[in-house]
Amino acid sequence: MERALTRDLKEIGEALKAREGLPYDQARVMPAAFYNSDEQLELEREQLFRREWICVGRVDEIARPGAYMAFDILDEPILVVRGEDSEVRALSNVCRHRGTRIAKGSGHGKRLVCPYHAWSYDLAGRLIAAPILSQREDFNCADHRLPAFPCEVWEGFVFVSLDPAVEPLAPRLTKLRDMIANYHFGEMRLSYLVEETWETNWKSLVENFMEGYHLTPLHRSTLHKVTPTRLCRHFAPGDSYFGYYSGFTPGLPRSRNPNPDLTPEEHETCVMYAIPPALVVGGASDYSSFISLQPESAGRVRAKMGLIFYGDDWPQGAIDQAVELFQKTMAEDKEVLAALKRGLDSRHYAEGPLAPADYEGPIWDFYQYLARRLIPALRDMAAN
Repeated sequence: MERALTRDLKEIGEALKAREGLPYDQARVMPAAFYNSDEQLELEREQLFRREWICVGRVDEIARPGAYMAFDILDEPILVVRGEDSEVRALSNVCRHRGTRIAKGSGHGKRLVCPYHAWSYDLAGRLIAAPILSQREDFNCADHRLPAFPCEVWEGFVFVSLDPAVEPLAPRLTKLRDMIANYHFGEMRLSYLVEETWETNWKSLVENFMEGYHLTPLHRSTLHKVTPTRLCRHFAPGDSYFGYYSGFTPGLPRSRNPNPDLTPEEHETCVMYAIPPALVVGGASDYSSFISLQPESAGRVRAKMGLIFYGDDWPQGAIDQAVELFQKTMAEDKEVLAALKRGLDSRHYAEGPLAPADYEGPIWDFYQYLARRLIPALRDMAAN
């Protein structure tokens, strides 16, 4: 990436370097340009979203052979498919004929058929039919296979990377996996899914989901009753994850407790974790929430949000109750993050202090993650 180091990027680079490695009791928020600069977003696209592992959804969205779902990572159309061999693969969603997108949404079939000229591919991406063109002597279907992308399933979440040389994901999350093993995220089943576009910076959405400081004041009639701010506890981050524990109000009636492997403490604790840049999860003993996100601009983010439930015998009324709480909470977050976006554009915005680690420590962990990924690129740009 060869481009000039603009004034915004210089300011952001200096701010990241000034914060790198500092303790939590010295934590301060980043300058406004970190959130509203187009140049900063382009840097993040190149250094994060085109290089890291991006969550595209849950594996049970493609539960049976022949199932597929379409997802864009930035401007790259992706198809995640389950083959006849039950393997999950990520393929290019661009026809090898003239570039039409092959599929949209989700579906099921033994072939992936382009709607434009009916070029057909099997579930491994091999071209198996090209009407009329197959009569050309110089035409060979084997030369027109759909490109594949690195793909991993981790705890039921499907991750794809645009970088063919990306390091495997699972080894980077070993310690996190050990922390959350008893929750059995991989066995949870998707019962609610929605996609929305929010008027805020993508990092603001990550930060909001990953801090407990706002749970009581913002969510007074929703989450405060369930997981109040006072019961939040920060945990040590890894290179590729960070988060905190959000305790449930003692004696709170729960919908059910189907998971026998959880300790009493785990049963009473929601584990909130992020796998940056694009996945945040709120995990509990009975059901959990997640958001997979994609930046559309510096001030807009596309969010794929869902609820996953442990156990197969959930009554619909309990699911509906969980969905209602989630919808109300997300509506509160969506409104305040739109207000935050407007505030970041004010000339009176100030880089205030962050609350102690138990409450806003994950924001500091996020800054440290971003510093590790972005400072080297900014240094290279300044040298050119």
